[in-house]
Amino acid sequence: MGKLIYLDNAATTKTSPTVVEAMLPYFSEFYGNASSIYSIGAKSKEAINKSRAAIAATLGARPEEIYFTAGGSEADNWALKATAEAYGAKGKHIITTKIEHHAILHTCEYLEKNGYDITYVDVDENGTVKLDQLEKAIRPDTILISVMFANNEIGTIQPIREIGEIAKKHGVLFHTDAVQAYGQLPINVDEYHIDMLSSSGHKLNGPKGIGFLYIRKGVKIRSFVHGGAQERKRRAGTENVPGIVGYAKAVEEAFATMQERTAKEAELRDYLIDRVLREIPYTRLNGHRTNRLPNNANFSFQFIEGESLLIMLDMEGICGSSGSACTSGSLDPSHVLLAIGLPHEIAHGSLRLTLGADTTKEDLDFVVEKISGIVERLRSMSPLYEDFVKKLQKNG
Repeated sequence: MGKLIYLDNAATTKTSPTVVEAMLPYFSEFYGNASSIYSIGAKSKEAINKSRAAIAATLGARPEEIYFTAGGSEADNWALKATAEAYGAKGKHIITTKIEHHAILHTCEYLEKNGYDITYVDVDENGTVKLDQLEKAIRPDTILISVMFANNEIGTIQPIREIGEIAKKHGVLFHTDAVQAYGQLPINVDEYHIDMLSSSGHKLNGPKGIGFLYIRKGVKIRSFVHGGAQERKRRAGTENVPGIVGYAKAVEEAFATMQERTAKEAELRDYLIDRVLREIPYTRLNGHRTNRLPNNANFSFQFIEGESLLIMLDMEGICGSSGSACTSGSLDPSHVLLAIGLPHEIAHGSLRLTLGADTTKEDLDFVVEKISGIVERLRSMSPLYEDFVKKLQKNG
């Protein structure tokens, strides 16, 4: 195998060398527990406070509104479960969408089993939330709206500002899963009327095992982990100081390069999309053509299985995905692709490619060439494609 071409940055990203460098002293030199009173512990506490303030500034938030977690899934669980518990006396109705990450959907299933009523709002063929349906779903007992900022599979960016305005107008809390969007898109929690926001470090060249939940001051949300006074008594457990420091460093780098980096990614993304759609017949782009994450391209190829395509791409040194990394072992088609109206047989033939800062045009030329050849080979073995071609010839 020659060069590795990694195009699965929505699943995880390579930790930046400068992030690793920033973390190292907090493993072996400044290793004190941040809750202790001696100086080596104070050094850890100082690093946490500095990191919290730096992250808060990128959102237009206050440092005390940032709560560190073990990742995006924990932050999503916390936002939904603790809100349900804290506001259960007001009502037991929550609104979300059919295309959320499973960290949201499975938490909603859990809440349904515990007496809560969940409304799953539809999306259009591009994966955009239907705002009229969302607003009509609000009831007197609605306590929370949770809509992801941008979809992890098809990249569509949601009308978050409008959703936030609807939630505020009706006095309903608004949470957004921004795991894919944070570091890729500018976000201001006040401008978008966001009450809670989830993020994860390893999606923007930071370490795994660290994330945060932004909780607006005044939101009556309960503790998620009990057993200590960490995170202002809301999330007990000794702080992951190296992770927090690394996350803050990754955030610093991501926001410093955001404009130039995302412009380059979007240009390469569009080049990839144009070539694939032009050169490989019976292919469709999933998600909004322009209003999508700058690094995301998601295709469906008729008459093939996505898993076979992934395996053969891997043999060529190309890393991609057929959907969410959290469900990569599942044989079921993507719930996101089904929600935008794709039939099962087309949803099964999907490929998600997510670019990174190191992706080059030459990489994409090689990838398109390999995809084209593999798709042609797989179709040549497909009885469905054979029948399709015969019908075309007959009708032609």
